[in-house]
Amino acid sequence: MKPKIFIDGEHGTTGLQIRTRLAGRNDIEIISIPVERRKDADARADFLRKADLAILCLPDDAARESVALIGDAGTRVIDASTAHRVAEGWAYGFPEMDKDQAGRIAEAKLVANPGCWPQGPIATLRPLIKAGLIPADMPVTMNGISGYSGGGRQMVEDYEAKGDAAPDFMPYGLTLQHKHVPELKLYAGLSRDPLMQPVVGDFAQGMVTAVPLQLGTLDHIPTGAEIHAAIADHYAGLGNSSVEVAPYAAVERTPELNPETYNDTNRMKLHVFANDKRAQAILVAVYDNLGKGASGAAVQNMDIMLGLAG
Repeated sequence: MKPKIFIDGEHGTTGLQIRTRLAGRNDIEIISIPVERRKDADARADFLRKADLAILCLPDDAARESVALIGDAGTRVIDASTAHRVAEGWAYGFPEMDKDQAGRIAEAKLVANPGCWPQGPIATLRPLIKAGLIPADMPVTMNGISGYSGGGRQMVEDYEAKGDAAPDFMPYGLTLQHKHVPELKLYAGLSRDPLMQPVVGDFAQGMVTAVPLQLGTLDHIPTGAEIHAAIADHYAGLGNSSVEVAPYAAVERTPELNPETYNDTNRMKLHVFANDKRAQAILVAVYDNLGKGASGAAVQNMDIMLGLAG
């Protein structure tokens, strides 16, 4: 019997992307609530409880409500909201984060899908902290640019309505209270809050994140080659990984840093750029904010949880 999948919130940006990615799959059965009953709690509870796996594409409070509606039904859950990303009892849905993380996801009943912004910095920082090349208490700043689809349906509608008048480059999160900070801090292995400076660009999807490092503040200053080797070694030992590491090279610029390079895929590519004389480095990740950063990650986690090839 095929596992039943219910996407709670299938008409939102992430939900629609998941439906698109699952179209044509014959190893699962998608069950959908009638449109007119989407806000009916009893109907939602019925679909949530009869599914083998529910993917929650909802605001935080609604996601918590869905988990409560499931109760003891045994339905496994992937939550794409922020609600449970640092919650006790939830596996973090970044399979490449550690060599045994995919195993944790496979066994978990509850999986918190990662946010788009933290994944790139976690992917680059965590291997370095675990290898002892940078300390957990190092002050970390991250910046980057994402397509406007990362802001959900309202931002998509706002950008598309403005047309040519939409801003090409719009920094946000200027209160320094970004909702992804706790997630980034915890899973990168940092002991102090990182400073996030995100930007929305006038393109629909795709993203680049960058973590600049002032290595000259450290007692032992790693070279760019050492940093690259630690990151490359981490991902080289993983099977079925969506993450790859670019060769280490001294370049002034590269077309690979186009944020739209991996749109509509689940790929993430990591780059290390460094100047050893200045004791500085930049860790860069390129991926699709709706792919590895949202719906693609959810499908990858679903396949791991259900033991499917995908």
